[in-house]
Amino acid sequence: MATDKKIKVTLLKSTIGTNQKHRACVLGLGLKRLNQTVVLEDTPAVRGMVTHVNFLVKCEAV
Repeated sequence: MATDKKIKVTLLKSTIGTNQKHRACVLGLGLKRLNQTVVLEDTPAVRGMVTHVNFLVKCEAV
């Protein structure tokens, strides 16, 4: 079941000083640098990672 919905995720804050699980979620989303933006499929797994690090990222519907 392929979804055509996409979300745009931008890393706004640094991962320095955060929990190792939070850093792993940010890397799992494909974010490496500040202000980097990636467009991902809107799946429950991606939504969970975004929710886990919502204080570091900004999420928008595309």
